[in-house]
Amino acid sequence: MIVKIPYRIDPLERDTTLHIYLPDDYERKDERYPVMYMYDGHNLFDDNDATYGKSWGLADFLAGYDKPFIVVGVECDHFGRNRLNEYCPYTVRSTILGDISGHGEIFMDWLVNDLKPYIDENFRTFPQRAATGIGGSSMGGLMAYYSVIRYNKIFSKAACLSPSLMICTDQLTHEVREDWIHPDTRIYLSMGSKEFGTRHAQIYEYLDYFAQLVKPGLSNIHVVEGGEHNETSWEMLNEEYFDYLWK
Repeated sequence: MIVKIPYRIDPLERDTTLHIYLPDDYERKDERYPVMYMYDGHNLFDDNDATYGKSWGLADFLAGYDKPFIVVGVECDHFGRNRLNEYCPYTVRSTILGDISGHGEIFMDWLVNDLKPYIDENFRTFPQRAATGIGGSSMGGLMAYYSVIRYNKIFSKAACLSPSLMICTDQLTHEVREDWIHPDTRIYLSMGSKEFGTRHAQIYEYLDYFAQLVKPGLSNIHVVEGGEHNETSWEMLNEEYFDYLWK
């Protein structure tokens, strides 16, 4: 069951839509559920909502998964370069993406202090850190990595698919060294072998740098043979990252 709720992000002065997945028997039971917060919420569940006409197929996957979840997807800002600005925690000049005004810290402060309390109050969640994860792809994957580090007291797990970590390597390196990370943290990092025209070994080294940066043993790395930078490839990983993060 997908619920769509209009919601205001006051610090960024914009409206968004929450795309919330609830287990099909949610209204018939009185159970509480762990929660995954995810970026680009419009791309998660329904092809008709997805930017490029293809979603992650998460609703179909979760309907058959052996562990029930609530997934809260926050729709991005589609105007101009605003998605890039919201999904980067630092102001950077990237040779790949150009100048980015980092509003990611503002976005995450809103998510942690406004959105999460709203979700916990209005839905039957387990609000504890151990039952709270975050995930995303591309710039959303970058933000998931940043979020599980910067807000590790809130999130214990992160799914970072095709994360755009390279645009702020120095800043993230400093971030990890400054923030305390609980030893039960789990981070899933993946990229497709066909992304960005790089070689398999180079992709693995890239992901391994950010995995080892956190702490050895807290991350799972997967270079997907034939994988590309798109929703079709990310859909293929649903079971793998859910299993790693939650089992």
